[in-house]
Amino acid sequence: MSDTAPPTAPDTVVLVHGLWMTPRSWEHWVPHYEAKGFRVLTPGYPGFEIEVEALRENPDVIARLTVPETVDHLAGVVEGLDRPPIIMGHSFGGTLTQLLLARGLGASAVVIDAAPTEGVRVNPPSQIRSLFPILNNPAKAHRAAGFTPEQFHYAFTNTLTAEESREVYDRYHIPAPGSWVWAYGLIANFKPGKQETWVDYDADRAPLLFVTGGEDHIMPPSVNHSNAHRYHRSPALTEVRDFAGRSHWTCAEPGWEAVADAALEWAVAHARAPQGADEPA
Repeated sequence: MSDTAPPTAPDTVVLVHGLWMTPRSWEHWVPHYEAKGFRVLTPGYPGFEIEVEALRENPDVIARLTVPETVDHLAGVVEGLDRPPIIMGHSFGGTLTQLLLARGLGASAVVIDAAPTEGVRVNPPSQIRSLFPILNNPAKAHRAAGFTPEQFHYAFTNTLTAEESREVYDRYHIPAPGSWVWAYGLIANFKPGKQETWVDYDADRAPLLFVTGGEDHIMPPSVNHSNAHRYHRSPALTEVRDFAGRSHWTCAEPGWEAVADAALEWAVAHARAPQGADEPA
């Protein structure tokens, strides 16, 4: 970090991966942010400490995973730091990031191509098509459910060639908890009561930026704009920035550096000081 940065400025970036991915998906962002002087943490979901290949071979840990235990796990990482970090989440990691902010965590946050929290009722056709391979069989609600290479190409990497997409698939893709997609992907809004992805949209919290990819099929810009609008009564800052021509794989497709730099610049500029930081000793 800059030597002129105030002592309470965030010195850590916590990167939260999404579904069908592991912390490996951030492998380009870690050295990029470290070169700018930040400590970078990429906590996996509980049980995701093993490599992609091992998770593919034994997906039971994925099938059993729940959202509350995942949020608790990530919250423990953030709470263990000596000052509030910048939190960034991609896809369902964006949902988890919003849940962390709702707990009062973080100095600022950026969610990229985020899956929505409860109450966002925009479901564009491309999103339904992307999620249909998981929602087409109720039995998948109790399994670890993944995409074929062709399904992944449509949902995640539609701006890449089929060959490029297959390279991404082979390196990063794992199954996701089918229960999450069934319970939180499209169905949470039709269940009575507050679900596990509910947040108080009117509450105060750290500043939040939504980043969208203009060609994202699985979490199109309209979903993110609708999610951001739900916070319009909150006193906290909420903004949206659209990146035209980018897919759901925006964090690693060519030109990802522009997204990473814009996210970090915004998060640093709008980070709020820890409570009590400005109080006299």
